[in-house]
Amino acid sequence: MPKKTPKYVEEKIARMISGWETLAPEKSFGGLTLTQFRAAAQPSLDARERIDNLENQSRQALSDREDADEAFLEKAELVVNGVRADPTEGPDSALYEAFGYTPKRDRKSGLSRKPKTTDPE
Repeated sequence: MPKKTPKYVEEKIARMISGWETLAPEKSFGGLTLTQFRAAAQPSLDARERIDNLENQSRQALSDREDADEAFLEKAELVVNGVRADPTEGPDSALYEAFGYTPKRDRKSGLSRKPKTTDPE
C-alpha cells in the first residue's frame, strides 16, 4: 500500500470521483451515493484550496516585505548620510553609534606591524 501522503490522497479523491462519474454514476457503494461521496471528500478539497491560498498569500507577503525593506534601506542610507554630514552630529556622534555604526574614533587604522624577529643562524 502506498504512503498516505497528501498528494496521494488528493490523487485518490480525483481518481475515484472521476471513475465513479464515468462508469457508474447512478450506483451507490458502501452505503454512499456519488453525491454523498463527493460531500465526504469536500472538506479535504477545501482544506487543500485554503493551503494553496495561504501559500500564495505567504509568497506575496514575502515579496511585499522584500520591496518594503529595499525602500527602507534607501531611506536609512539617506538618514545615516545626513547624520554623518550634520555639523552637530557627525561620524563620531552618539546618534551615529546608536544607529549601529562604528564611530570614527573607534575604528582601527588597518595598519598592522608585525613584530620583528631575529633569525638565529
